[in-house]
Amino acid sequence: METLLFIAHVFSCLFLIGLILIQRSQGADIGAAFGGASQTVFGSRGPATFLNKLTVIIAIIFLGASLVLAHLAKERTMTTVVDEATKLTQEEGLSVTPGDTAKETIEDEGKQVEQEKLQKIQEDGKTND
Repeated sequence: METLLFIAHVFSCLFLIGLILIQRSQGADIGAAFGGASQTVFGSRGPATFLNKLTVIIAIIFLGASLVLAHLAKERTMTTVVDEATKLTQEEGLSVTPGDTAKETIEDEGKQVEQEKLQKIQEDGKTND
């Protein structure tokens, strides 16, 4: 569905560009391109009504496709490196505050582990005596 919508979005974009380019500007007449018979090519009122209506319809399709594609892109869940690091530290039981650097955190956690090992060795030594 998203791929189909993206293709429609691209085609409406290109078609809209083409429609805008073939419309006459205020200073020039599209009849010059058709040998002066512009009134009969697009009807009695000329190209303005037909091309304007078609441009509005394609512009609405383009805008709608843009909004839907933006909404679909927003709904995608994307994780960042920071999210992964936060998840990893929470799983391992590490405490990280926003001001800490990785080196400080590792050093603090390493000291804590060393202290726990020393306490365990001391306790084992006391029980053996």
